[in-house]
Amino acid sequence: MNRESIISLLGGTWTAYSELIRDSLRSDIPLLEKVNSDLLSNGGKQIRPMLSLLVSSALGQPGEESAVFAAATQLIHNATLFHDDVADCSSLRRGKPTLSAVIGPSAAVLVGDFWLSRAVRIVVSRPHQSEAIELFSKTLSDLAEGEMLQLQMASDASTAEKDYLRIIYCKTASLFETACRLAACSVDATQELTDAAGRYGAAVGMAFQIRDDIFDYQQGEIGKPVGLDLTEQKITLPLLGAMKNLPQSGQERIREQVRQIPDHPENCEAIRSFVLENGGVEYAGGRLGEFIAEAESALAAFPESGFRDALAALARYNAVRTK
Repeated sequence: MNRESIISLLGGTWTAYSELIRDSLRSDIPLLEKVNSDLLSNGGKQIRPMLSLLVSSALGQPGEESAVFAAATQLIHNATLFHDDVADCSSLRRGKPTLSAVIGPSAAVLVGDFWLSRAVRIVVSRPHQSEAIELFSKTLSDLAEGEMLQLQMASDASTAEKDYLRIIYCKTASLFETACRLAACSVDATQELTDAAGRYGAAVGMAFQIRDDIFDYQQGEIGKPVGLDLTEQKITLPLLGAMKNLPQSGQERIREQVRQIPDHPENCEAIRSFVLENGGVEYAGGRLGEFIAEAESALAAFPESGFRDALAALARYNAVRTK
């Protein structure tokens, strides 16, 4: 099931979401209006609102609040990307110039702030605003903590698998979980179904990030240069998997190579070769499969429908996607 078929399945629900996104970002400042228009014309896959609307459609009759929560999820996601690219001094994201590279870092931060403020504006005064504020606040806190933990671990190359899993939950899976939980809330789903939606979203988010991290060792079509994570001294799951069968002394040798990357960039290729030759990608792929299975298990609580089938297909897509 491809993106176009899912949008067709969602029909008017997707149309309502798309219109809400555009309307929520309108401004009488010409520069801001142009920037927002350009950003919307290159909107990306929009996987998070897609999951949100599929969940609300699978569990009830989606209405205006369903579109609002999906739109707020996308606004928050993009705002945090604008800020991240400034913090990371990134000029490219998925092969395209970042907003920071196009309009400058200061302006990019302001646009991110604007998108965050509009997310808040459309959420307030909704029937489930208290749930939305609580969950979105938690997610923003998770994002900040995940970034700080990753910085801390990268500084001394000490990341263990439990640290890695916490980082990717905070930075990626938390917003997936929130999107799916709020989608269930928007159609007044039972607590059991809301919890199942949250488990599904978190598991899909974990699988999504692991697939992205595999791309650092195996080139896909994602537009992310091979070895970028290593250049930034990030120890991700493929490297952790490759180190599993090494004695402690061998693991410390690899970690020392990571610590020396700023002065010895050639270490990146040596570490990448080590990962490819020692089953690191296969290990990460196995863990990715476990999260896909977890997502599909959570969907067992959902009533049978084409929307549930689409959610299962999106979970499985993480095993094969190349971008």
